[in-house]
Amino acid sequence: MSLPAKASSPKAESAGLLLFRRRDSDIQFLLGHPGGPFWSRKDAGAWSIPKGLISLGEEPLAAARREFAEETGHHPTGDFIPLGAVKQAGGKVVHAWAIQGDWDPADLRSNTFDMEWPPRSGRRQPFPELDRAAWFNEYEARLKILKGQVLLIDRLLEALVRLTRTDH
Repeated sequence: MSLPAKASSPKAESAGLLLFRRRDSDIQFLLGHPGGPFWSRKDAGAWSIPKGLISLGEEPLAAARREFAEETGHHPTGDFIPLGAVKQAGGKVVHAWAIQGDWDPADLRSNTFDMEWPPRSGRRQPFPELDRAAWFNEYEARLKILKGQVLLIDRLLEALVRLTRTDH
């Protein structure tokens, strides 16, 4: 007896920005911690670049810029460095760009989402998409970021080496 084929779900695609800054000889990365009760006690491997779903017909970079602003309240400007796409453990594809800039995480102003909480209570509560943001050095960022996004750090560091070589 053969099992029925699983219905394929539409591929979820997101886009986001990896904000970075230089501090002396270090590169620091801005990561956001997801809001909501599921993530409240998770830290290592739970942080992410600010990102969100790409709307139908929306250019991925436009979605990345929109989502970053919605999740942080900050609108970075400058030259965007394409980092390509990565696939997270759950199958979601994330298109990413990096941009150099500085921003104070204390200024975080995140959109909210509603969910039933506690489960099966019938009550809906709002939660921020990001409950906090912070700057991390490379070592810390690799510990904090979702495993599926570590490659974005690698790609940014490689791009910065290439850019440094072409500047000379």
